[in-house]
Amino acid sequence: MQVEEKRLNKKEFHKLMAVTLFNSTWDYLDKKERTDRENETMIHMAHASRYHWEVIGEPINTARGDWQVSRVYAVLGRFEPALHHAQQSLDVCLREEIKDFDLAFAYEAIARAYKVGNQEEDSNKYKKLAYKACDEIAKEDDRKVVIEDLTSI
Repeated sequence: MQVEEKRLNKKEFHKLMAVTLFNSTWDYLDKKERTDRENETMIHMAHASRYHWEVIGEPINTARGDWQVSRVYAVLGRFEPALHHAQQSLDVCLREEIKDFDLAFAYEAIARAYKVGNQEEDSNKYKKLAYKACDEIAKEDDRKVVIEDLTSI
């Protein structure tokens, strides 16, 4: 059986990689237990997805990419890179006036990073900002997802 190869243009390639790596990173995040090697792979995949979105995506894609990178580092207990990428996500949301659940999740990421760093006061400050941003989320299902994530901090 002969396999037909489809040639992707540059934009299609970057989008395919961004989406595939983003989703595969979630597969690792959802695992109950990961090996050290899987943790390293998860970090690389999240960064690679973020890179591909930067090449062809919109600001909302880079904000979501940085949010995911932050989540990976937070799950791994790495405060400084978690906070850095959370702040990157928030900066994009504020600069580009991205609202709705992306803004709430950016605040959530900062709250989570500060929690990892045992900085309760800052964590609570950003958690409150995330809850406030939830009031502006248009879809009830999206709001529930953010609130559920906030309760896990």
